[in-house]
Amino acid sequence: MEQHQKSHHLPKPRNSAGRDLKAAITTGLILGALVLLAVFTLPIGWYLIVACAIAVATWEVHARLNEKGYLVQRWLLIIAGQAMLWMSWPFQTKGLVSAYVVAVLVTMFGRLFHHGRNTPPKNYLRDTAVSIFVLTWIPLFGSFAAMLSRLETESASPAMFIITFMLCVIASDTGGYIAGVMFGKRPLAPAVSPKKSWEGFAGSVFFGMLTGSIAVTFLLGIHWWIGALLGLCLVVCATLGDLVESQFKRELGIKDMSNILPGHGGLMDRLDGMLPAAMVTWLLLSSVMNL
Repeated sequence: MEQHQKSHHLPKPRNSAGRDLKAAITTGLILGALVLLAVFTLPIGWYLIVACAIAVATWEVHARLNEKGYLVQRWLLIIAGQAMLWMSWPFQTKGLVSAYVVAVLVTMFGRLFHHGRNTPPKNYLRDTAVSIFVLTWIPLFGSFAAMLSRLETESASPAMFIITFMLCVIASDTGGYIAGVMFGKRPLAPAVSPKKSWEGFAGSVFFGMLTGSIAVTFLLGIHWWIGALLGLCLVVCATLGDLVESQFKRELGIKDMSNILPGHGGLMDRLDGMLPAAMVTWLLLSSVMNL
């Protein structure tokens, strides 16, 4: 009887989970194990993981665009994305930017003459802009995630930079999910993503900053406040990345990019926030190292 009375005082979720939580956790654990295995067993394991993720995510996005009548070159996007990624291995940002510029030029010129010299292109601006958007959204941002493995200090190996990034991402997702389900009331951007709330965003910020502070202190040997700043910037970019994908799917009239990941949808549904978050993580941590 006493236990029954106590149960009434436990907080009840304001919102439904909105997905198969057991499947999502299982999938997340499997993906996390694969990442750790690759990072700690192969010299280029992280690059291989990111390369596969970029290729699959590009394929997913292309498939959805193609279904809606957009003319984007699948193999051009995939090959260009891999070139951008692998050029960043020996040459870092110089190699990445060089490959990106070439990819944009080939995309612009290729779409111009897709139907030959004697047939005027249709929807040229739309399709070219979308192709460049995809090149920026997936392989460009993804290459910054890969370049985290090129960061190293006397006290921290490249693996520690990757683990710091992953911990902050997990903390942001988990904190936002719990706070959103339990307390979510005020919509963050109802016109784009009605389910996202300010309470969920606050949960992401709190857990992201806390985890960032702890991770950079004990894994990287950097001042805690840099970790707090990292957590804040990462959460903001991850949240905006989620909103970008939500709008992308809204305009295409789809729910998920695919169904290859149980509990998550498509791979791009998992990477939408991580890609811009990886860019700001690399930017902040590499800048700190150069001070």
